[in-house]
Amino acid sequence: MTKADIVDVISSSVGLTKVETEAVVNGFMETVKDAMKRGENIELRGFGSFKVVKRAQRVARNPKTNEEVIVPEQYAPVLKMSKDFKEAVNEAQVVEN
Repeated sequence: MTKADIVDVISSSVGLTKVETEAVVNGFMETVKDAMKRGENIELRGFGSFKVVKRAQRVARNPKTNEEVIVPEQYAPVLKMSKDFKEAVNEAQVVEN
């Protein structure tokens, strides 16, 4: 499912135009991105939580040359789905099979 698909589904179910819905979806995504840039965590109950985690420096290996490479520490965005979300997806898969 693409962002355009999400905009189509939301606009038809809410009654907004696609342009209005796309503005809302883009606004949501920018808000999440900006908050995470500031190191803030975002929790959407029943959906999941967005967090920024610090990954420590590590030594990796280039599989082509077998040379060791140092990967510097970095910050990475992480989305952890809620228990309710996971259960809903699992139940839907059980029904389909």
